[in-house]
Amino acid sequence: MTRELPHVALSAHAHDREGMRRTDEAWLAERWAEESTRVLVLAGTRLRPVDGAVHWIKPAEAPEGRRVLLGHADGVTRFAVIADPGDVPGERDEWIGLRGLFPRLVAGEESLAAEIPWLFHAIGLAEWHWATRFCPRCGGGLESTHAGHELTCTACGKSQFPRTDPAVIMAVTSGEPGSDEERILLGRQASWPEGRFSTLAGFCEPGETLEDAVRREVMEETGVLVGDVAYFGNQPWPLPGSLMLGFTARALTHEIEVDGTELAEARWFSRADLRGETTDSIRVPSGVSISSSLMESWLGESLVDGW
Repeated sequence: MTRELPHVALSAHAHDREGMRRTDEAWLAERWAEESTRVLVLAGTRLRPVDGAVHWIKPAEAPEGRRVLLGHADGVTRFAVIADPGDVPGERDEWIGLRGLFPRLVAGEESLAAEIPWLFHAIGLAEWHWATRFCPRCGGGLESTHAGHELTCTACGKSQFPRTDPAVIMAVTSGEPGSDEERILLGRQASWPEGRFSTLAGFCEPGETLEDAVRREVMEETGVLVGDVAYFGNQPWPLPGSLMLGFTARALTHEIEVDGTELAEARWFSRADLRGETTDSIRVPSGVSISSSLMESWLGESLVDGW
């Protein structure tokens, strides 16, 4: 049986987003009034777990705020309400960012994994609403339309749509594929503690293919020249609004010269290093992101000692 890679769980359980219903005000009002409908309240871009679980409430219990249609699944329609942090109950530290739930995902809690598509949808929109306050063309005010999926300028009428930034993330390898000599290139940001490494990543620039973005980012960050690039998979990442596009890539050169800006350190690691069997053992992401999937696919087994 084929082993499921970590990032797949975060994109499973997709819901029907009801895109054709976003301008049907009568239908939206009907669904909001339905007893079975559930609402996720966000304080800006943060949520408040209750007893460690994602907390959905009835529409009548929701505070004032910007109402966003998420869609439906299993006969239940769901909305999010993006409220001002000053208008929600509880202490400020009770409201956490999406990253605060990731440790439970690493622990493999299936109930939370089923919530992820809803959370990614809701928080991705909340991040966009929170950051997009004025029309970028004329500076006018913006009005939420299409059930929270468009912002329309009240001055010039131009519509704004949720922004998703394409970012490439890559497993760069060198040496005979599958051999003991094969190595994977990993980097460490300056803000990370010693011994923590991950796959390289960066944003795609205007007019650039994804494959060329892989080659450019690797060259800029490490000085390593990349040849063949192959698509691996993708993962939405609303922190605040990226789509991570995974690739595998083959290095043409081996010498590393880090840029000192994006990365503080980059090194080649063996499979034994990732298994914790050598003195070069490191800590790597586990169980949450497509970075884990890229490394586990290369390693051929689950990662250990993750963060």
